[in-house]
Amino acid sequence: MEYSVPVLDFIKELHLDIVYDPGNLSERNIVIPDVSRPGMMLLGFKEHFDSRRIQIIGLMEYTYLQQLDAETRMAHLERFYKECPVLVVVARNLEIFQEMIDLSAKYNVPLLHASDSTSDFMSAAISYLNVELAPRTLMHGELVEIYGEGILILGESGVGKSETAIELIKRGHRLIADDSVELRRVSDKTIVGKSPDNIRYFSELRGIGIVNVKQLFGVGSINITERVDLVIFLEEWDPQKSYSKIGMGTETTNILGLDVPKLTIPVRPGRNLAVILEVAAMNFRNIKLGYDAEQELLDNLGMIR
Repeated sequence: MEYSVPVLDFIKELHLDIVYDPGNLSERNIVIPDVSRPGMMLLGFKEHFDSRRIQIIGLMEYTYLQQLDAETRMAHLERFYKECPVLVVVARNLEIFQEMIDLSAKYNVPLLHASDSTSDFMSAAISYLNVELAPRTLMHGELVEIYGEGILILGESGVGKSETAIELIKRGHRLIADDSVELRRVSDKTIVGKSPDNIRYFSELRGIGIVNVKQLFGVGSINITERVDLVIFLEEWDPQKSYSKIGMGTETTNILGLDVPKLTIPVRPGRNLAVILEVAAMNFRNIKLGYDAEQELLDNLGMIR
């Protein structure tokens, strides 16, 4: 499925000024996260030019165009504008040549002005578009931030996911999404999660009903988005199943083509799941920092994992 970003949303998010509006900005969309600087195109090399990319005029392009006489500048710019790029953005608050305004009107290309430096604007644009255009999926579960680690809690309905999330919030951690988590693959290494807009901050507790976490516990109890570092699957305790008492192992679960570390935690009366998840998050962070308690214990015992 192909996603898109409305041009007006992009303008608002990046705080851009509209220099030329072709009159249908509300109908235009950005469909790829890549951006380009059209220096080679201005020089006449058009191979691999992609008009779907946002085109950014920075100091280098501006200086090159400035040293040309008006007639030559017009010819070079028209060669560029004939490709009808989705957007042209002039960065650094640089002066906009009249030829650019005229050609934007001729070819119906939106022309925008950015106050940020070229590199800062490119970084912000790519970051925003990578998230908004990322492949995504919805999963039934909870996403919480525990000691800075994004923990995705999964499990069958009724196993206690929402209750555990509320207990974690009471203990000072933060809720990102309850019941339905929208997951996006924003890079080759990162999955981020957020709540669908229409149910953000709400949680359902059996016997109580719907609560607004932000209103009950304050703005410090919630976050908009978080990277998924660890998946914890809660399941009813099965007396016939053997549960490991040692280490996190190498279990993973695949989300949007990425393997994410996973723990399976059995649930039965008397287990404090909030505390267990806190310890799991801290232990996971220790492992990322290079300390593995399981390996140290095995080394002390003269055993090999």
